[in-house]
Parts: sequence; C-alpha cells; structure tokens
Amino acid sequence: MTPARLQTFLAVVDHGSARAAAERLSVTESAVSAALAALHREVGVPLFERHGRGLRITESGRVFAGYARRILGMIDEGMNAARESGDPERGRVRLGAVTTAGEYLVPGLLASFRTRHPRVEVTLDVGVRDRVSALLADHRLDIVIGGRPRPGRGLGTRATRPNALIVVAAPGPAPDLSTTTWLLREPGSGTRDTTLALLDSLQLRPPTLALGSHGAVVASAVLGLGVTLVSADAVTAHLRQGSLQRVPVRGTPLDRPWHAVTAAAPTATARLFLDHITDPDSAGELAFRARRPTLTPAAPRTGEA
Repeated sequence: MTPARLQTFLAVVDHGSARAAAERLSVTESAVSAALAALHREVGVPLFERHGRGLRITESGRVFAGYARRILGMIDEGMNAARESGDPERGRVRLGAVTTAGEYLVPGLLASFRTRHPRVEVTLDVGVRDRVSALLADHRLDIVIGGRPRPGRGLGTRATRPNALIVVAAPGPAPDLSTTTWLLREPGSGTRDTTLALLDSLQLRPPTLALGSHGAVVASAVLGLGVTLVSADAVTAHLRQGSLQRVPVRGTPLDRPWHAVTAAAPTATARLFLDHITDPDSAGELAFRARRPTLTPAAPRTGEA
C-alpha cells in the first residue's frame, strides 16, 4: 500500500469517478483504475460500487477513507517535522481558523509573525469549526485558532485569549427577542450551536435566518434584518460607528475564549508560531496566554469520506 494509491483512492472519493480523479491527478484513467484494483486486493473488501457512470463509496470505503486521510496527513507532517528540526525558521506552518477568528484576529497575528520570521512558509485555511477541527485531527493542519476543542480527537489547547459573545442589532428600539428574527451561521459553526443553546436557555422559539458566512450575518444585522450573537471583537468598529447597537440579553456576554489548538506533537515551526502569539512583545494586544495542554484521547472515527 503506497501513498500514491491512497491519494488516488481519495481523489475518487472526492470527485466521484475514475475519470474525474484522473483529471485532478493529471494521470490516465487506466492508471486510476489499476491503483484502485490493487488497493481493493490489499484491503480485501469492496471500497466502491458502480453507480451510473460513476462510483459510489461503500461503507467499508467510507471507514477506510478516514484512515487514509490521517495516514497521508501524518506522512506530510512527519516529513515537515524532520526538515524543520534543524532550522524552524525555514519550515512551514499550516494554520486553520474558524471564520470569525480568520477574519478579525489571525491577520494581525500573521502580520507580526511574518515580520519577525519572513522565511517561514505560512498557509491559512478558514472555515467552520467542524471542518478545520477535522483537518487538524487528520494532521492536515498544524494549529487551529477557534473555540475549545471537542473531546475524542486527540487535540489540546496550547494557548487562550479572551473572547466575549454579545447580541447586537441595528440601531433603534430594543427588539422583542421572542419575535425578532435571529440571524444564524451555517451548520458546523460553533457560534450557531452557541446561539441555539442560548435560545433554549431563554426558552425562546423566534424565527431564524441562516446565512452562509460570518460577514453575511453581520451585514444583515447592520441592515436591520435581525439580531445575532457575535464575537465582540468582530463588531468593535460597528459599535463605535453606531451601525450596530448592543442588545442586553440575560446570560450574555458569554465567555468563549479563543483557543490555539494542536495535535499531540506540534512541529518545530508550529511551536515557533505558538511562542510568537504568546509573547506580548511580539503579538501585542492580540497576544494569547500559554497553557499546558491536556490532550483528549483520540476516539475511533467511522463514516468519514
């Protein structure tokens, strides 16, 4: 079983057919078919079944895909760790961030980090909590800036920074929280889950409107389409300019610190970034506070195509 076969397998998983995978990998369709046939023989169970003109993953294939992603992620991480051990300043750090942190917090940290460490290669992947957490657990990211890590994925918090969630709305009379529309983030967002939990605690069943991004939620609140729960850091300028007002709501502000999260053994260059963001002289007012990590054991995961 080779990394190339695993990459081919995952390309078919992601693109749905041998032809599409071949185009993605810039190889022939027959090469993809040969790699899949060899992998089927090695695994010993069907990973795909025919579905029209394409392929549909089996339950066994879905389970295997989760392991394949982690295996490839660990190979990539291991190679980088070996290269960086002698000179972290020439290494790579793969950052992930939930949307709010990616838009309002991480850019400032990156600016100061790049000034001090210009030779480090930095990549940033911004998305909802569930997505970036899965990438970190699969060793395809080195550090994620977001909320508290969920248990069972072998992840731990290395540093934290205060973050308060408040309810905001367009200027005007205080809204009736039971009848005013609540603007929600998309599924997979931690802020969405927190908002729904807040509404449950208040025993409210108001109308809701789900929007596709943090920016869309804030823009809609400014236009008067409803109220929303949001990081105070993300709306500081709006509150100062008067385009949004804070709405007093029982149970808020909610204390939801930002967490800098890693897997068990961050690379030397990842540690360089963690050292930077926990140094007030380097990161300034955006600095995190270092913590000794308590890693949650990784639970077996299935059904991850």
